[in-house]
Amino acid sequence: MVKWYQTTSQQDDIVVSTRVRLARNIKSLPFKNKITKQQQIELNDKVRHALEQANLGENAFDFIYLEQLNDLEQLALVEKHLVSHNFIEDPTNKMVAITKDNSISIMVNEEDHIRIQVLQSGLDLQHAFDTCNKIDDLLDEQLEYAFDERLGYLTFCPTNLGTGLRASVMLHLPALEQSRIIPQLISTVSKLGLTIRGTYGEGTKAIGSTYQLSNQVTLGLSEQTAIENLENVIMQIIDSEKATRKEVLKNNIEVIDEICRSYGILKNAMLMSSNEFYELVSNVRLGISENIIKDVKISALNELLNLIGTASICVNNNKAYSPKERDYHRAKLIKEMLM
Repeated sequence: MVKWYQTTSQQDDIVVSTRVRLARNIKSLPFKNKITKQQQIELNDKVRHALEQANLGENAFDFIYLEQLNDLEQLALVEKHLVSHNFIEDPTNKMVAITKDNSISIMVNEEDHIRIQVLQSGLDLQHAFDTCNKIDDLLDEQLEYAFDERLGYLTFCPTNLGTGLRASVMLHLPALEQSRIIPQLISTVSKLGLTIRGTYGEGTKAIGSTYQLSNQVTLGLSEQTAIENLENVIMQIIDSEKATRKEVLKNNIEVIDEICRSYGILKNAMLMSSNEFYELVSNVRLGISENIIKDVKISALNELLNLIGTASICVNNNKAYSPKERDYHRAKLIKEMLM
């Protein structure tokens, strides 16, 4: 089964990935601060039963109970953006359903009872929303959501009230970052009801010039309008990044040298920390996008991003490595993928 990050999509020279998430709660159950352990178990069973009716062919759901995973296996799910950091803080009675291509994941008993998430490569907001909507309808047929005619979907956190929709894209913006335009961009998009965060969302830093842009307003507008507003702003940011790249790279031998050196280190290093990888791969992604590096595909870098995390390296090799061992196996994997 081909994973979602192994595919290519439009604008993937700048947009790394698209994510759409819907927060839902069940009418007959109390919110997370009042729900009992028995009710959480019953919720897991109901969601699992409903999803087992979904006809996804070979791309069926696997059901994972966090309490059955060790700490590294739980953290590997976070590194692949399949669950949130909050979700693994207390694994008690938590379940996640994940399709075999990793494009759909559904957290049960997170901050809200159900969080449906769809991931796509590149810029693909409408397709991700349509897929999310189908799963939402499937669950709605068998589980009665908490819904108010005036307010919309009721959520644990008031900031999700209304549509419960969070749509976001992961943007690679090295030229805007180098030109120190990001602070101005953050201020501008906030006036449009959007927000820019770090690579792993709220409270995290941008790694390798990768930023997460998402909608902030969920009340008073439809899901479709929120998707269209976000896409319009993304297209403007893409145009701005492309224009700035031309200026940054114009007769700038130092920047081109840095791109080529980064590629050389990635292909030849014997040890590689995750932080060093993120910085180097940012330069290489820019080099591929600007046709400076021609023998590597963007999809190979996207796949590496999902494999080289500290926990993922250990889980994929079924061994709890020391930091130096992790750096060795990370460097080995990178060389194999870039050959």
